[in-house]
Formats: sequence, C-alpha cells, structure tokens
Amino acid sequence: MPKLSAPNLTRQPPRSPRVRLGGYVLLPRVLDKCRAALLKENGEYNYNCPLDQYFLKFAGINALSLKKQVARGSGDGEILRWIEKNQKHPRSGQEIEAWSDFMNRRAPASIDQRERLNSYQKTANPKREDITTWFDVLDLDDFASFGGPA
Repeated sequence: MPKLSAPNLTRQPPRSPRVRLGGYVLLPRVLDKCRAALLKENGEYNYNCPLDQYFLKFAGINALSLKKQVARGSGDGEILRWIEKNQKHPRSGQEIEAWSDFMNRRAPASIDQRERLNSYQKTANPKREDITTWFDVLDLDDFASFGGPA
C-alpha cells in the first residue's frame, strides 16, 4: 500500500463537516474517515455512513471507487480533481455552493429527527440551546468526545 497519511480517529475527530474542499462541505471529513478506515484507525467513525452518502450521491461518486483512489495515497487536491473528472453529475460552482449552504443549515425535518437531535445535544450538554442543525450536533459531539467542554 502506498504511503497513506490519515488522522488517527481514535485520538482526534475528523475535520468538521463544515470544512470545505472544492466548495463541498463534508468532503474533507469523508476523506479523513476513509483514510483512517484504510489504516484501521477510524475508531467509532465509519466511512460511507449515511452522512457521507449525502456527499457521494450529490457528487455522483461511488464509495468504493473513491476508497480505491484514496488508497493510492492521493492528497486532498488530487482527490478533488479525480472527483471532478469522474463524477456522474458534474456540478457548477453555484450548485456546489447552494448544496453546501443547505447542508450547513440542515435541521431535523420531522418530530422524530428533532427528538433524536435533542437527545444527542442533551447527552453532550443539556444547557446548550444553540444546537439546532445536524452539523452543530456533529461538531459538539466530536469536540466533547475528545475531552473538550460541551
């Protein structure tokens, strides 16, 4: 296997879902989890989870094909160029920006989802009233899971 550099997700979280690469939210987090999974250092983080699939579906990229590309040891920029070249649904900058903005603001769409988000938030810190989106919950959980104050 080529030299692969990845964060050890048993010691630190992947990048925030808000971090962008090529305008895409989630992509840097997806890459962190994929690289860590290849090195068996993914801890409780799973590559190709339902959240990752939002990105994969929007970009039109197959999870296994992306994993094979990542396994080559390619850096973020190389992976982005590969995605742009191989995606089934080429996206304009405006489409990427609109999708990323939507994902960044995405909140529970049903009572069940709202209850699930509230449950996550209360587990981390019941006094936090600023947690309203799924990305808020992920950031809070990542930070608190590795010793940060919730």
